[in-house]
Amino acid sequence: MTASSSRLRTLRDHIRWAVSRFHAEQLFFGHGTDNAWDEARQLVLGALHLPWEMADSYLDCRLEDDEREHLQALLHRRIEQRVPTAYLLGQAWFCGLPFIVNDHVLIPRSPIGQLIERRFEPWLAKEPARILDLCAGSGCIGIACAYEFLDAEVLLADLSFEALEVANRNIEQHGLDDRVYTVQGDGFDGLPKQRFDLIVSNPPYVDAEDFADMPAEFQHEPALGLACGDDGLNLVRRILAEAADHLTETGTLIVEVGNSQVHVEALYPEIDFTWLEFTDGGHGVFLLAASQCRDHQTLFRERLLQ
Repeated sequence: MTASSSRLRTLRDHIRWAVSRFHAEQLFFGHGTDNAWDEARQLVLGALHLPWEMADSYLDCRLEDDEREHLQALLHRRIEQRVPTAYLLGQAWFCGLPFIVNDHVLIPRSPIGQLIERRFEPWLAKEPARILDLCAGSGCIGIACAYEFLDAEVLLADLSFEALEVANRNIEQHGLDDRVYTVQGDGFDGLPKQRFDLIVSNPPYVDAEDFADMPAEFQHEPALGLACGDDGLNLVRRILAEAADHLTETGTLIVEVGNSQVHVEALYPEIDFTWLEFTDGGHGVFLLAASQCRDHQTLFRERLLQ
């Protein structure tokens, strides 16, 4: 921030200034917003605990000195250090729900949220009684599922103890500790002999080339949640090889692989993946029925090391 920032007095002043600087510094938007105006409004209002839907007439309210100092410190970190806004605020939104986040978990942004809001229609054979959010991070996918399927038991599984601490805080925040639980383990390792009607996973899937080219904002997210081998499929291979052992007879597996869709299709040309479509943006999410996972399990196991 420069000395001229002392002339920034109102909410509107700070939002306008932030938009200009965000454009000038070519910040990346993709952790909850996709443009400088929304990013600036989210950061300015969020930093002062003001609601997003606040009437624009309030933007001309002047800030107290301590509020201005706090906000300018956050704007400095967003601009100079490229820290994503969600980490600066400690909160992100997914499926219309607030989630606690820190740099031990990815910032929620999965297109799977669109599937949850549609209750996965028309893909589920029946209402799921048990749901697994595999590689859960903050737990946003599993917790959002719990809101849609009110009678379901939901497990949030992750390798990272630090991520599960965040997930447990989110379970408590949403008052779901009577039917949403966390399990620590590598992939399915913490879930011996357990079966689910729905397994949803947003695992690390970024290939080495894409990881090297990511904007600076992504460097603040845990690499454990992003990169996973040269083709991004080290964990996805394991999920496919083991899913049949953890799905009920009519269960469903849904996995996000993003840009690594090309690697999935190249590695498994024989498999008839259902690639799901999204009206509000997103790609690279496949669906397999339990019967497909069983029928092709031998092939999936053979390709574990490829």
